[in-house]
Amino acid sequence: MINWDGPSVRHILSLSGGKDSTALAIHLRDRVPNMEYIFHDTGKELPDTVAYIERLESYLGQRVIRTTTRQGFDDILRTKGGVLPSGRRRWCTDYLKLKPFEAYIGDEPCINYVGIRADEDRVGYISHKPNIRAVFPFRDDGIDYAGVVRILTDSGLGMPPYTEWGRTRSGCFFCFYQQKIEWVRLKQHYPKLFEEAKAYEKPNRVNGQVFYWTDEPLDQLERPERMAAIEENWERTQERKRARRTQRPLVDVLGGLETEPTPRDGCMICQL
Repeated sequence: MINWDGPSVRHILSLSGGKDSTALAIHLRDRVPNMEYIFHDTGKELPDTVAYIERLESYLGQRVIRTTTRQGFDDILRTKGGVLPSGRRRWCTDYLKLKPFEAYIGDEPCINYVGIRADEDRVGYISHKPNIRAVFPFRDDGIDYAGVVRILTDSGLGMPPYTEWGRTRSGCFFCFYQQKIEWVRLKQHYPKLFEEAKAYEKPNRVNGQVFYWTDEPLDQLERPERMAAIEENWERTQERKRARRTQRPLVDVLGGLETEPTPRDGCMICQL
């Protein structure tokens, strides 16, 4: 039987470079003095994400440990015969996030602090290893999306810099869970990374089939007329959302109710 209050229990917060895990690190900085902060660097992160982690290190006054493995994305892709990960083949999450996380912890008792908010109806990644216990401070403390934004603002860190140009998630720059508009923004803000993502779309060695990051090839998505159509469609969607917000009940408006602009899906350990 593990004594979860004992001195031998490790306290670990896994950071993604996203707003929630960053806000949780700030929220717990003075509450859990022996916290270990870790970051699973895939080597395919946005420069914005890496810079945000470094700013957080300065705020915490503590190094965030990188759990980078010997095998990077390209190494594992070769073992997969060039078959890209997708929503049905999430080997990137398994090999570059989950396995490094559990390898770092080993068999020692550990409390894993998870940044799922009070306004979210999801579970997130929960290890089945008996020595790892997940806790949810934001849920316990009633902290929702507005509370997370407030924590980041008050700390001076603010929201992750990639949100300024329209990206909604942390994780690899070629994440297959990206929206079409996020691919367009990547092309506009990091054209070299877009080209790198596009170069992965080639016949694999298993059956010669070409796999794509999204439901259309990036060399088609990047055509000016296609990008313009995606942006136009995105803007219409935003207008509908703004219209719905103006129709909220008066009690919500007076109460300052705020919700996350884009509900999240995908690899939970990547985007908290």
